[in-house]
Amino acid sequence: MREIHTTCKDKKEAEKIAKILLTKKIAACVNYFPVNSMYLWEGKIEKSSEYLLLIKTSSKNKKKAIETISSNHSYELPVISSATIKSTKAAEEWINNSVC
Repeated sequence: MREIHTTCKDKKEAEKIAKILLTKKIAACVNYFPVNSMYLWEGKIEKSSEYLLLIKTSSKNKKKAIETISSNHSYELPVISSATIKSTKAAEEWINNSVC
């Protein structure tokens, strides 16, 4: 199972990306919630409110998910990370059966 993380500028963008991933059956589940972020950008410390997406998908859909997020994201440089994670057998079966 893959979990992909990214942040979005607001709730509207987070929901838009989540809906695309789910409608196209690239992801089985997307959790999103508000977060406060601090980061270095162009030599300065920036602070912003964002929405974090936790996307659950199959390993085979990693590339497709990242491409879909990138092409629908408003940030100049969206940070998109992924990790292989272990879950219960039932959860992994559900995810693999939910995506194309």
